[in-house]
Amino acid sequence: MASTEKLKLSEVLEEIEMSRAAFYRMRARGKAPKLIKLPNGQLRCRRSDLDAWWAMHEIAA
Repeated sequence: MASTEKLKLSEVLEEIEMSRAAFYRMRARGKAPKLIKLPNGQLRCRRSDLDAWWAMHEIAA
């Protein structure tokens, strides 16, 4: 069963060891993990989406 944990953007940035500016550049190019925008404007990332992003980059390496 896929994890339903939702990570804050700050938690994602810490895990992937990337600055917010670099992450937004990557997001603009369509290369960042999928995010969910909440009604209050905050961003969240499903743990399963981040894990899939990691897996995709491990294969590419």
